[in-house]
Parts: sequence; structure tokens; C-alpha cells
Amino acid sequence: MTQLNDFTDIQVLATGGEEISLADMAGKPLVVYFYPRDNTPGCTKQGQGFRDLYERFQAADCQIVGVSRDTLASHEKFAEKQSFPFPLLADTDEALCRAFDVIKEKNMYGKKVMGIERSTFLFDANGTLVQEWRKVRVPGHVEAVLESVEALD
Repeated sequence: MTQLNDFTDIQVLATGGEEISLADMAGKPLVVYFYPRDNTPGCTKQGQGFRDLYERFQAADCQIVGVSRDTLASHEKFAEKQSFPFPLLADTDEALCRAFDVIKEKNMYGKKVMGIERSTFLFDANGTLVQEWRKVRVPGHVEAVLESVEALD
């Protein structure tokens, strides 16, 4: 069973400039969502969904972090432009992406490339992975995650 403590060795820069480890976030439920790229239509809609329902996630005492391979500077601009109230993690060396096995071969305009498969992971307050969504389609996804968070004990 995957635990947040499995990621203690992985430190990632977050918007706001601090370096964090997911293991440091144990104690409250945590949603970790991986997305391919800042400022693209699907990724923007996904982030806006988490932003728009953020108060409900907070009411359930749940933390949210978004992760992509973009730079911290890119994340800062994206988060500011979209008014994201949660941190974005700049996983430029792909350490978290690889730990969660979200780097997959994708077809981009007929070329095979390695990229992030849109995925979301839900950890309970004890730091245990309780649900994961892979190959996420954006419409309705954030609502499904919120429903799972609200169903936690």
C-alpha cells in the first residue's frame, strides 16, 4: 500500500518558492494531481475546477497540489493568472512523476513522445493512498475527486 512517507526523499519546489516533500503533508487528506503542461486548455480547465471547488475541499480539510514538469517560473505565472489557491510543484527532474508512474508514451501530432498522463491520487489523513484516477478526462473529474474526499471518514 502506497504511503506519503514513501516520498520523503523527493523534495520539489512549489509556487511561493519553498521546497516541499509530499511526506510533510501527511495529517490531512491530500489530492495530488498530475497534468501535462501549464497554460494548455485541458490543464487550465482542470486547475480551474480544483480552484472553483477549493472551498469545498477545504471544508473537508483536504489539501491540493498540482504537479507537472514545468519550471517554477512557468508555474508562478500560471498560478497567478488563474488565481490558484493551492501550490503547483515544479517536478523538472521528473522524480515525483516517475515515483507515481505517470510518465507515459503519448502520440503528439503523429510523433511518439514521453509525457505526463493526466492522473490524480487521493491520500487519507494517515498518508495512505486510498484512490487513484489515471487517464483522466477533465469534464466531471474534479467533482468525482471531491465526492471521494467528502466520503473519507
